[in-house]
Amino acid sequence: MDHDIRLVCFDWGGVILKICRSWEEGCKAAGIKAPSKKIAAKCLAKQDALAPRFQTGQMSDKAFFRAIAKESEEHHTIEDIAAVHHAWLLEEYKGMSELIEELNGFADLSTALFSNTNAAHWARMETDFPIAGLIEHKHASHLFGLAKPDEKAFAAFERRVGAAGQQILFFDDTAENVEGARAFGWVAEQIDHKGDPAKQIAKLLEKYEIF
Repeated sequence: MDHDIRLVCFDWGGVILKICRSWEEGCKAAGIKAPSKKIAAKCLAKQDALAPRFQTGQMSDKAFFRAIAKESEEHHTIEDIAAVHHAWLLEEYKGMSELIEELNGFADLSTALFSNTNAAHWARMETDFPIAGLIEHKHASHLFGLAKPDEKAFAAFERRVGAAGQQILFFDDTAENVEGARAFGWVAEQIDHKGDPAKQIAKLLEKYEIF
């Protein structure tokens, strides 16, 4: 392989961490009664539509929660939405801690996290999920005010980690982010969150002659 990979970078949700994928799943995780399928679909659609603003720090938590609650046709209170949002992050994928610890054993290699996320979820990452402590470089869209796949976001990340282009191997579960990273010059691979992320990544690390 004609690569000089010095940094292995992971997305957070869908790569390292299992997250909710439907409004009903979020309600269940929060211990809240789910609305009808129609209203659940509206809440999820509003959440997705507002995510770019929310995840780049252009929207407050309260405004985000209020907008989604409005879509629920009075089924949810703002407090309900906040609870669902808190519960959206579920658990670390099996095998990811061991994989990152193995990467940390290579003297010429660093590990990084680059997530499109928000301040509340970022705080949970640092307090509720021990795997975050294993990662050397941790960066996020709400801190940059820029989100993947914007090339300015990738440039901001590079400036902070001391690696660039083909030196970075990036794993993300979103096709647009992988394509954006490749267009910016990174080595990038898409992970299927429905499968076993740790096994997928281990195979790809073998492909790039890291493992």
